[in-house]
Amino acid sequence: MDALPKADPRTPPPPDALSALLAPRSVAVIGASGDPSRIGGRPIAAMLERGFAGAILPVNPNRAEVQGLPAFPSVGALPLVPDAAIIAVPAGAAEVAVAELAARGTRAAIVFTAGYAEMGPAGAEAQARMVETARAHGMRLLGPNSLGLFNTANGFYGTFSSSLERGYPVAGPIGIASQSGAYGMHLFSMARDHGMGLSCSVTTGNEADLNIGDLIGWMAEDEGTEVIAAYSEGIRDAPRFLAALERARRNRKPVVMMKVGRSAVGRAAARSHTASIAGDDAVTDAVLAEFGVVRARTTEELLDVARLATRKVYPAGNTLGVLTVSGGAGVLISDAAEAAGLPMPPMPEAAQEALRRDLPFCAPQNPVDCTAQVLNDLSLVTRFGGALIRDGGYGSILLFFTHAGGAPSITPRLREALRALRAEHPDRLFVLSVLADPPQIREFEEDGFAVFGDPSRAVAAIHAMGRFGDAFAAAPPAPAPVLLVPALPERTPSEAEAKRILAEAGIGAAPERACASAEEAVAAAGALGFPVVMKILSPDILHKSEIGGVLLDVGDAAAVREGFALLLRRAAEAAPAARIEGVLVARQLSGGVECILGVHRDPVFGPVAMFGLGGIFVEVLKDVAFHRCPFGEDVAEAMIRSIRGAPLLLGARGRPRADIAALARMLSRLSAFAAAAGPRLAGIDLNPVFAMPEGEGAFAADAVIDIAEEAA
Repeated sequence: MDALPKADPRTPPPPDALSALLAPRSVAVIGASGDPSRIGGRPIAAMLERGFAGAILPVNPNRAEVQGLPAFPSVGALPLVPDAAIIAVPAGAAEVAVAELAARGTRAAIVFTAGYAEMGPAGAEAQARMVETARAHGMRLLGPNSLGLFNTANGFYGTFSSSLERGYPVAGPIGIASQSGAYGMHLFSMARDHGMGLSCSVTTGNEADLNIGDLIGWMAEDEGTEVIAAYSEGIRDAPRFLAALERARRNRKPVVMMKVGRSAVGRAAARSHTASIAGDDAVTDAVLAEFGVVRARTTEELLDVARLATRKVYPAGNTLGVLTVSGGAGVLISDAAEAAGLPMPPMPEAAQEALRRDLPFCAPQNPVDCTAQVLNDLSLVTRFGGALIRDGGYGSILLFFTHAGGAPSITPRLREALRALRAEHPDRLFVLSVLADPPQIREFEEDGFAVFGDPSRAVAAIHAMGRFGDAFAAAPPAPAPVLLVPALPERTPSEAEAKRILAEAGIGAAPERACASAEEAVAAAGALGFPVVMKILSPDILHKSEIGGVLLDVGDAAAVREGFALLLRRAAEAAPAARIEGVLVARQLSGGVECILGVHRDPVFGPVAMFGLGGIFVEVLKDVAFHRCPFGEDVAEAMIRSIRGAPLLLGARGRPRADIAALARMLSRLSAFAAAAGPRLAGIDLNPVFAMPEGEGAFAADAVIDIAEEAA
């Protein structure tokens, strides 16, 4: 029997539990098997094959030796305290193993064992007990129901995935964090098959303790990880997740994420699979964008973005210049760029004229089509490519040479020309679209060019690099206003009371009065000025227009009296049990743009503000922007300008410009109000808000503050 492997005493102990998990000096395998094909045997076999530098301590009460290593009958019999442990025993025994390891001082454990929260309430209770035991001793758990992890830097393979039978990962800069074990290893397998270098891959399973945010945070600080690819079904702990994303952005480490659960069917599947909350998909988009995370729609896109990100060129304010030998490909690339939102400005006129003088039959606008003539004169690559960068100033350059780039008669000379071009402009992102044999593709990539067969996929990945660059270059946002929020009422208030509460936070409404009689309404209308708007006033009727509870263009005293009686009658017929406080009489605003501002409490990320234009824009087109609360006026203005209908506020077609500053101030203060109000605030609707012409302010014409019931 071989002697017991020892941890290298020159290697310092892991500084924290997460490093003990991913970079342990010693690991115990509870449920160790001598069969390399069994769950308890695969990690040992993999670590032995890949040269794990630390001590491997098999625990099996029935064997003295496992795969050539000394085995121990129990955790208590181990000759040293392992940094980490792999638990591959049934559920009841797993809880015992966690307790014994924690008591001995083990820092972290990977729990392969299934049968916990994913199985129902009884499993969830057992899982909670196991975590409580571990935390009492400062031990962290990955799982349960985890497929494990690997770290190529130290040869640690704490996983039972059969994907390793087809080959081990090549060491490289990409880290993978996945809630799904099987899909996480699917990502690894595809990355390996594409020759992508990986630093580590971690699957979090049930996330009873450690979650995907914790692992992203560790990778954000890991020197060997430069790009983070993540797969998520739902976010359990938003603060830890967002702190990890901020750490990655601060350290200029791109994060590309597949967040699934977009559809109702998908969200249900996510809950049943990992007991996760998927949250609202539009909110997820907004939150990921806030932290510069690129959200991949497909596995192919995730791997494309991660692969290109390893080039570490992230052009802020990205623009795309294209050099092509095919006019048709140029059109396809232009379409893909427009769909992605990647600008392709034309070359300056003087630069176009110079290129025409060089090659009269070229098309020099952008894409720059140098035609098949480039195959006869490869110096055109450096001349035209240099013009794209020098005169066009594009941050990213896509060069389309199709199958010609892979032709043996052309490839060596093309490589020489491309190397010269890149050497002159090392700060630019260069992407090559060619069809070539794998050895030739490797040569192009060794020269510093990312290679894509499909130019549309190249465009999507290039666009992502610009988004990373913008996030890394962005200045810190302005602070949100600090508000003293009044105590919320016990129940959802009436419109008048809601506006009074919001007014204390600096959120203004159109001038109005609450009236208990028709005579009071007539007096209010006279004071406010005709025409007026009249609305039924009741905390139990929030959607007044649905019962005919709103009257517009009320033009004189007689119409006010008639309207008062009509509103009371309609309320009594439609909602006989509703509490009626009277009628609200308000000045009817005109000349502004109708907007909608709102807040709803997302189950994952808390209060989230929304902005959009009123009417068809929000109801049919869903043209809205979201952002987590609270935020400052700079973020609010960016939200306003981001919607497709923003030109209606900015003076399109001769319209007067709306008071964007006042609108942004209102939206920012609304976000601060929502953040300070606490969990009893379920939502706020300001609809419509009139954005008046520039300098004239913004006013809420209707307001609802929705108070959550105690049960919620």
